[in-house]
Amino acid sequence: MTTTPSTHNTPGADSAYAGPHPDAPDVVRSAYAQLVVTDLPQARWFWVDMLGFHIQYDEPGVLYLRGTDELTHHSIVLRHGSVAALDHLAYRVRTPEDVDKAGRYFTALGCPVRRVRKGTGTHGVGDAVRVIDPLGFPVEFFHEIERGERLIQRYDLRRGAEIARLDHFNICTPDIRTAYAHYQDLGFGCSETIEGNADNGEHELYAAWMYRKQTVHDVAFTGGAGPRLHHLGVATHESHQVLRCADIFGSLRKEHHIERGPGRHGVSNAFYLYLRDPDGHRVEIYTSDYYTGDPDHETYRWDVRDDRRRDFWGNAVIESWYKEATPVLDLDGSPRPVSEALLDESAVQVGADGLG
Repeated sequence: MTTTPSTHNTPGADSAYAGPHPDAPDVVRSAYAQLVVTDLPQARWFWVDMLGFHIQYDEPGVLYLRGTDELTHHSIVLRHGSVAALDHLAYRVRTPEDVDKAGRYFTALGCPVRRVRKGTGTHGVGDAVRVIDPLGFPVEFFHEIERGERLIQRYDLRRGAEIARLDHFNICTPDIRTAYAHYQDLGFGCSETIEGNADNGEHELYAAWMYRKQTVHDVAFTGGAGPRLHHLGVATHESHQVLRCADIFGSLRKEHHIERGPGRHGVSNAFYLYLRDPDGHRVEIYTSDYYTGDPDHETYRWDVRDDRRRDFWGNAVIESWYKEATPVLDLDGSPRPVSEALLDESAVQVGADGLG
């Protein structure tokens, strides 16, 4: 059964779509992520030389990167620090008024909220609001951002995987239903889920893919200890660029950075390759998902025991992919505590996982 997602309708329920919370900011898309890395030259090698990101701006201890299709100042920020972590995720909102609206909305939820004035936060970004959201993640909401020169046809600058753009965030959270409800309140639609009956017979939600831009997702939730960042998804135009990326790592005897794939997902239909950067941050090279812009787009629901959901060809999902992830920081830069999962998909005995 498929149903339209709702603020008051978690998967499997029959209630009608109620729409986003009226006080929530109007989110446009996932916009950028800032990672803390312990060795900036090594991070530059991985993200720029091997993946093909363009350096838009650098300053002591920080690199600002974007893909060839992106006109905004950056989509990845690499900041040097003593402990590898996620500094924050960022969503662009539709108007400057939505930045103020985000501040009021999260304050009303009782979340830590910090106003970041233009020139005092991330380079190139205007006024912003940074919060610890109800899931425990550091998240920024902004509207204004500097523009970059058009690189779409600068084929002479392309290298590595020829990354076109940031596509999505994937986060680990102990409570998928709470994450689902929170993002529905922010106006996100749901493209796909992984669901099933637990051993106690209750219907469970194991994972969800949610979007504001008209692709499969801007954010997805992987059940597990959290808050932690599972991976950043970055898009190429064609599958041969994913394969080329794997070949380059192999040819340089750096194949240990390849964690999983290449393969094709069941969920999203995307062709993928998972890599780990020198600090262990996970990145997915991603292409060939589908359009979700129709207003009556229906959620596609995968059974948790269908071994094609994570890999359409039935290849095994290795344990590190389920168990390992990046810690996140609070608004003052300290690591946030991690809670154990209420539900762990990897414990479900199915052929593609080989776990349980």
